[in-house]
Amino acid sequence: MDNKQMILDFIVSKTDDYMALVKTMYENPEIGNQEFETMELLTKYLIDAGFETQKGYVVPTGFIGTYDSNKEGPTIAFMCEYDALPEVGHGCGHNLIAGIGIAAGEALKQIVDQYGGKVIVLGTPAEENFGGKVSMANAGVFDTIDVALMVHPGTKNGVGSKSQALNPIKFEFFGKNAHACDPENGASALDAAVMTFTSINMLRQFVEPGTYIHGIIKDGGSAANVIPAYASLEYYFRASTMKYAKEITEKAINCAKGACQATNTTVKTSVYECPYEDTLVNYTLADMLTNKYYELGIQDVNPVDEEAKGSTDVGAASYKCPTIQGNIKIASDDVLGHSKEMAAATISEDGKNGLIKASQAIALVALELLENPDKLKQVKEEFNNAHKSIKS
Repeated sequence: MDNKQMILDFIVSKTDDYMALVKTMYENPEIGNQEFETMELLTKYLIDAGFETQKGYVVPTGFIGTYDSNKEGPTIAFMCEYDALPEVGHGCGHNLIAGIGIAAGEALKQIVDQYGGKVIVLGTPAEENFGGKVSMANAGVFDTIDVALMVHPGTKNGVGSKSQALNPIKFEFFGKNAHACDPENGASALDAAVMTFTSINMLRQFVEPGTYIHGIIKDGGSAANVIPAYASLEYYFRASTMKYAKEITEKAINCAKGACQATNTTVKTSVYECPYEDTLVNYTLADMLTNKYYELGIQDVNPVDEEAKGSTDVGAASYKCPTIQGNIKIASDDVLGHSKEMAAATISEDGKNGLIKASQAIALVALELLENPDKLKQVKEEFNNAHKSIKS
């Protein structure tokens, strides 16, 4: 039996074990930075599978499982996400992502000794808000990884997309309380917040296409007959690059300063969630994943989506090493992301089939990189050239 067939058969033979993990996570969802039971579940599996495993890796709910052939060769990582959403549970399918990553990693482990190198299963928590991959990227985790692979479930098969840089900013306004019948003695933080909110809305006409600004009034006072001394806004500024997202942010901060001057208040700004870089697409990896999907009988494969919408902490990894986040269809087109229906799809028959095909596909991409050093060289050259282009 050749190594390709060995990988395919191994994943099929262990599918029930992987789906048991997926179902346990579905039934016990944990939101970002609170995935302690999930971390225990997944690391126990990896330990039993022969990976050297470390819990609490970089962040409290992160982990790394490593299998080292003790021979020279590339380090290939399969990234796992496993944080859930409030109310809807695993409506983004991260439980299935974890199952896919473990399946691909364990399958590659069966044959890596023949080639050399390391197989890593990397647990990257809190993707939704707190950016486990960002923390890991900042800690240098991806600096020694040659290629990082993962697949996200949804309503389409595809080989990834660009994503937007995200800069999350909180505006806090400080004024002076007074009775609403004596407003001349107070300074309304709410007025400053509302003026800022309106001014930022006016910015939308004057930003580049594909730029998104969305925010809420988080705090606006507690009683109608009291001039509020405190108010706050929370905003996401999204753009094609972090440089431009920060440029828009500065314009918004100037709006807030003007509002404060008009209302005799002050403002403080802070980053209240983890900023996300845009995703640096590796088209060589995308072509490889496309071919693997076709080999596995998946015909409706979307190419790289060049229109960036949404943000992900995968962007942080993509700036450190060649990275791909593919897509696998597990639900019909009318099923929305971040919904209970999408969560249910992860444990359906379609979810099971998606796990099989996605893990087989990225394991086969990894196998080709082991078998063909020239292909790995091509992947890394594209990555390096993209970095040079950005810096210039």
